[in-house]
Parts: sequence; structure tokens; C-alpha cells
Amino acid sequence: MENPITAGGQKLDRGMGLAGALSINILNMVGIGPFLTIPLALAAMGGPQAMLGWVVGAVLCLCDGMVWAELGSSLPRSGGPYHYLLQAFGPKRWGGLLSFLFLWQLLLIGPISIAAGAVGFSQYLNFLAPQLRHGHLVAVAMMVCLVNTALLYRNIRSISTTSIVITAAVLATCAWIVVSGVIHFQSSLAFDFPAHAFTFTRAFWLGLGSATLIAVYDYGGYNNVCLIGEEVRDARKVIPRAVIYSIIVIAILYLAMNLSIIGTVPWQQGQHSKAIVADYMQTLYGRPGALLVSALILVASWGSVYAIILGFSRVPYAAAAEGRFFKPFARLHPIGRFPTTSLLFMGGLAAVACLFSLGDLISVLIVVQTMLQFAAQCVAVILLRRHAVAAPGAFRMPLFPLPAIVALMGWLYIVVSSSPAHIAIGFAMAAIGVAVFMLQARRTNEWPFENHEKA
Repeated sequence: MENPITAGGQKLDRGMGLAGALSINILNMVGIGPFLTIPLALAAMGGPQAMLGWVVGAVLCLCDGMVWAELGSSLPRSGGPYHYLLQAFGPKRWGGLLSFLFLWQLLLIGPISIAAGAVGFSQYLNFLAPQLRHGHLVAVAMMVCLVNTALLYRNIRSISTTSIVITAAVLATCAWIVVSGVIHFQSSLAFDFPAHAFTFTRAFWLGLGSATLIAVYDYGGYNNVCLIGEEVRDARKVIPRAVIYSIIVIAILYLAMNLSIIGTVPWQQGQHSKAIVADYMQTLYGRPGALLVSALILVASWGSVYAIILGFSRVPYAAAAEGRFFKPFARLHPIGRFPTTSLLFMGGLAAVACLFSLGDLISVLIVVQTMLQFAAQCVAVILLRRHAVAAPGAFRMPLFPLPAIVALMGWLYIVVSSSPAHIAIGFAMAAIGVAVFMLQARRTNEWPFENHEKA
């Protein structure tokens, strides 16, 4: 069934087709990430062998994308993972806890994801305006969150059109970077591996884990369309196509961009760069080229923030519309039919999260999401297939359940190779979330206390 949830008799507007869905995903994926994080990956592995991180990340995301594609096609609901976990593990059993934990972590992850794009925007702005101090850059990042929230305060149809236009500009920028790299490529730089680059020591595997985490952050966003399922036309077909197509396009693009840059800028220099694409274009075209690409990257990062706020603002609405979250989040605009309270909450809290560094935002984002959502979804898709939840014609991942198992193993590898401090944050979020859920369940005599009360 594709019947949308209602709130106060209103329904979400199914105004987005494949072009809009694909552009929303790509805008989320090609934010500021690849333009800032290449140096982090080079430093993590100590050389151009960091390309392995993007390859491993691409394989992991393609497998995980098949998980999202099947879940999104089987249950094309706004709020995506909330419904997947609830139905797969049982609304009156573990599904209630896991779906609550997803909503719980979203209170942290949603604003962090939005803020990461905004902080990246301010860092590239600093290349254009080096006189800006740290306080100024934080203020700029906050304004990016708030302005995008204001721009999203309207009907989904106009949002779809805007996202398509911005996506075209983003892809043109990436194409310019790649073509420039092909013309000036130097294999002696691209394959300047240090001694023992491929010696499989503990340091190698930890470095690869860190590089893969960075790559996964850069690829992240292919699931955005799953969060707005009830605003997508022919969702059972459009959602899986948007997920899979966006991963393939962006994986090819990122690998080409990375190879272009490390084949032009020595990795010893690149690993210390604060704006590596600007440095790369300055090497090729001088200061004017660097300024132009920086301006285009600002458009890309702004568009990414725009897309991320759109997706995350729909999840609290979906839960609240079913009575499982605070009632004000179920509010829809009387004319535009879009979530209002949820949108303003995500945008406002994201502005506060801009006070933290980009590195910390990325690490906490991936680790907490993996621990409280991504791993559970890999199990959820297997359970839903077993329960035959999907309607005829829904997407089915090939080689089932292998992609889900590969994705699960990949997510676990990223977590165990992460910083203990970031893992601790994930455990703390989970522990507090479980405690809150149990207190609420105890008060309302719901699972796991209902049987005890009846007894």
C-alpha cells in the first residue's frame, strides 16, 4: 500500500518524480564532503593508497543501497527507517524499541548531518575571504542552516524544480574538475606510493577503516529519497532507481575526481590542504580558476544542506502523525502540505550544532548512525523478505541476502576501527534511549511490560 499518512485530514503531496528524487539524492551526496575530505583520507593512510578507502566505501554503499532500495520499495513511507524497523521487528515487540532508538538518535544525527554541510560551506568561503575569523565562519554556517530552512518552507513541487537546477550546476562543476585532471594527469604523482604502503599491518587496517569512514560520509545521501517516500510519485519504482542510480553515478564521479587530484597535486602537499580542490585548480589555472571553483563548490555545499534538511524534517513528522512522537511534529502547512514544526526544529538545532568541528561532526555522524540504525536495517530487510511484506512488483535485491550481509560486515568494520570516544558517544546515546523507552513503556503498560501487568 502506498497510502500516505494523514495529519488532521491532510495528506502529503506526491509531487516528486524520478528526476527530482535523483537530484535530491545527488545534492545530498555531493555536498562539501569530497571537496574537503580528500586530505583526511590521504593522512589516514599516508599516501595515494587512500583510494582504496573510496573503492571499499563504494562497494559498501552499493550493498547498503540495495538494502535501502528494497526497504524503500517495500514500505514507501515518509520517515523511511522508522517504518522499516517498526514493521520488520514487530510493532509490539523489538520493533517498537528499535524504531524509537532511530527517532532518538535522529535528534542528534539530523542536526549534525545538516551542520556538517554548513560548516564545510564556511570553510570553503574562508578560501574566498581569508580575512574571516573563526567566529565569523561559525555565524556563516548557522546562517546557511537558517536560510535553507526558510527556503524549504514551501510546497514540494517547487523544491523539486530547484533541486534539479542546482544538481545540474553541481555535476557540471565535478565534470570540470575531472576533465581538467585527465588533461594534466601525472601517473608518477598518482601512484607515488610510500614504502610498505600495502603491508597489511594493524596500522594499515585502522587507516583503511578511517579512510572508508570518510568515503562513506562523502557517498552518504543516497537514502534521502527514502525519507520522503510519500511525496514521490510511483514510489515503488522511483525510490530504488533513485537510490541505485545515484550511487553508481557518484561512485564513478568521486573515483575520477580523487584520481584527478592526486595525479596533479603531490599527496605530501595534499594531505595538509584545507581546500584541496581550490589548491588543485590554482595549480592548473591560477588564482582565477581557484576562485571560480570555490564559488561553485559553495553552490554544491549549499544545495547539500538544502537536501539534507528536506529529508530529515520528514522523519519526526511521520512518527508524530502515527501518534508515536510529540504531537506538534505532525503539523502540516494548511496550503503547502509540508511538515512545519519538524522542519523548523531540524533547521534550528542544526544551527546550534555548527559550533563543533567538521571532523568531529563526520565521525559522530557515521558511528552513531551505524550503531543505532544502519546495522539494524541490514537485518530488517531479511526479516521483511521472510514476512513477505512487499507488494508484487516491489524491488528485490539481487543475490539476496549477500548484499545485506556485506553491508552489515562493512558497517561493523567501520565502527570497530573508529575512535573510542566516538564509539562511547554511540553507546551513551543507545543506553539513554533504551532507558527513556523503558520508562515510557512502563508508564503506558506497553511492551515489554504489558504481559507482566496482565499477569
